[in-house]
Amino acid sequence: MVARVVQWTTGNVGKESVKAIVANPHFELVGCFAWSKAKIGVDVGDLVGIDPVGVIATNDVGVLLALDPDCVVYNPMWPSIDELVRILEAGINVVTTAAFINGRRLGEDRDRLMQACERGRVSLLGTGVSPGFAELIAVTVAGMCSRIDKVTVSETADTTFYDSPDTEKPVGFGQPIDHPELHAMARDGTAVFSEAVAMVADALGVELDEIVCESEFAKTTEDVVMASWTIPAGCVAGVAASWQGRVGDRTIVDLNVRWKKGATLEPNWVIERDGWTITVDGLPSVTAKLDFFPPPDFKAETIEDFMAIGHIITAVPALNAITTVIESPPGIVTYADLAFPMPRGWVRST
Repeated sequence: MVARVVQWTTGNVGKESVKAIVANPHFELVGCFAWSKAKIGVDVGDLVGIDPVGVIATNDVGVLLALDPDCVVYNPMWPSIDELVRILEAGINVVTTAAFINGRRLGEDRDRLMQACERGRVSLLGTGVSPGFAELIAVTVAGMCSRIDKVTVSETADTTFYDSPDTEKPVGFGQPIDHPELHAMARDGTAVFSEAVAMVADALGVELDEIVCESEFAKTTEDVVMASWTIPAGCVAGVAASWQGRVGDRTIVDLNVRWKKGATLEPNWVIERDGWTITVDGLPSVTAKLDFFPPPDFKAETIEDFMAIGHIITAVPALNAITTVIESPPGIVTYADLAFPMPRGWVRST
C-alpha cells in the first residue's frame, strides 16, 4: 500500500517529515499546508532544502481536502481543534505530533474530535518521540515481565542549545525562582504527559484512581544567554515534572522529565546524557536506555543543523503509524489500540 499524504506545516518537525515522506516508497506526498504567507506558492522541496518535488505549498484548506488523501501528517507546534475537526470530518485520517496523545484533558474539544472521527469514519493518532514512542517502547519492554509493579520513563536533557522560548517559557523557564505559579506552569505546560500516563495504563490493562503532577525547579546563578533570549540570574533554568498514575497509594506509571539550561544551576543538576531511561519494576525488573546520535555521514555545520536529529525522531513515529491508523476503526486511537507500527521503507537500496 502506498499512502497518499498531505503534510500540514513545514516547521522544524514538518521539514524532517517532508524529507522522510519523499524518501519512503510507502508514501506519496500529494499536498502541503503552509502557515506562513512567505511559503505559499513555493515547491515543498525548496521549503525543506531538498530537490523540488512538484508539490506546491498552499494555505487553501479546501484545495487540500479535495485531494482526498489517505492521511494528513499534522505537525504544528500546537493543535487547532477547528482545523483537526475539519480534516477529520472530510474523511481524512490524521497522525499528529502537536501535543496530543488521546485528548483526555481537552473536555468538550475531545468530544468534538471524537464526533468528527465518527462523521468522517476515520482515526486520529497523537504521538512523537516523548510522549509517544518512548512510552510504546516502555510497554514493549514490560512485555517480558510476569509481574509489573511500576513503569517509569525518565527523560533528561541539557537544553542549553535548544532555543525555543515559545515552548520553554510556558513550563516556567525564565521566571523568578519564587514565582507563585511555577508549579501550575510546569503542570499545564507538560499536561500532554498526563495523556501518555493514561495510554500506558490502558496498555497495561490498569484502571487508575488518579493522575497527578509533581514538579521541582532550579535557578541559574548567572545569566544564560541564548540566540533569541536570555534567562537572568536568579530565574528558573531547570524544570522537572513527574506525571504519575496511581492506584490507591501506589504509583504504577511515572513519566518524568528533567530539563536544564546552562552550567550554573542551584541546586546543581547533573545531567549525564540526553535521552530516556525506561525502567520496569517487576519480575524481572528491566532497564532500557534510548540514546540518539548522528550517523557518520551526517553533515552539520551549526547547532541548528544537529538539532535536526531531534526533529527526525519526533516526526518519524507518526509516519510509521500511518498504515495502522488508516486500517483502524473510527475514533481517537493510541498505541494501546494499534498493532505495532513497523518501520518499513527506511532501508535504502544503495
